[in-house]
Amino acid sequence: MNYKTHDPDLNKKETKDVTKQILKQIGEFQYLMHAEEKHSLLIILQGLDASGKDGLTRGLLKYCNPVGYSIKSFKKPTPEEYTHDFLWRVHKHSPAKGTIQVFIRSHYEDILVPTVEKIFPEETIEARYELINHFEKLLEHNGTKVLKFFLNVSPEVQKKRLKERIELERKFWKHNDGDWETRKKFDAYLGVYEKIITRCNTIPWQVVPADTNWQKLYFVAKTVLETLTNLNMKWPPLETELFKGKKS
Repeated sequence: MNYKTHDPDLNKKETKDVTKQILKQIGEFQYLMHAEEKHSLLIILQGLDASGKDGLTRGLLKYCNPVGYSIKSFKKPTPEEYTHDFLWRVHKHSPAKGTIQVFIRSHYEDILVPTVEKIFPEETIEARYELINHFEKLLEHNGTKVLKFFLNVSPEVQKKRLKERIELERKFWKHNDGDWETRKKFDAYLGVYEKIITRCNTIPWQVVPADTNWQKLYFVAKTVLETLTNLNMKWPPLETELFKGKKS
């Protein structure tokens, strides 16, 4: 996968200053979206372990009103979820009009993990690529703008972040022995992501340099702001019988 994990051309201080203003604007647009109730936004965050999905989410929503957004983190399917089609558990968390929904991991895990770990027959996994394309088109048809970000972290930075989870007390809670086993398959997972980015492209992916948190936040926030701006949202008009015909 020949994508950047770091952009050397960005100035850290200037970028962080710009990002702060972008985040404030996102907060204003999010409140407008909640008031207008015509659009919704689904932000999908995918990436290898320690690519920084949780931290990015926290930073991205810093100035947003909790009443208008929600966050869903997808893990291994439960026994109940396994009894349904693979999109069942995802579809019910798609955002209602007026809200922003963040998926930390998503339906793409149902291609990624089964492929590398060889959980299902190949034909079962192959069918999921096009099913996901149709699913995302359905969401957009219903007024949900879908943004998909792959957080591209280098193996060196991933190792550094995983080591912090066994060395820093405040990060102990993040540690999972399984992450070190998964790390041994870094290239295999990256290969599947490349296939996903190529084939599930009805709604295109944004590949984000994820070796530094400030760059990662900047690139994602910039795209989110552009998307919200292009929705051309407006404050709803006053609806009243009590003050009908009266001048302010």
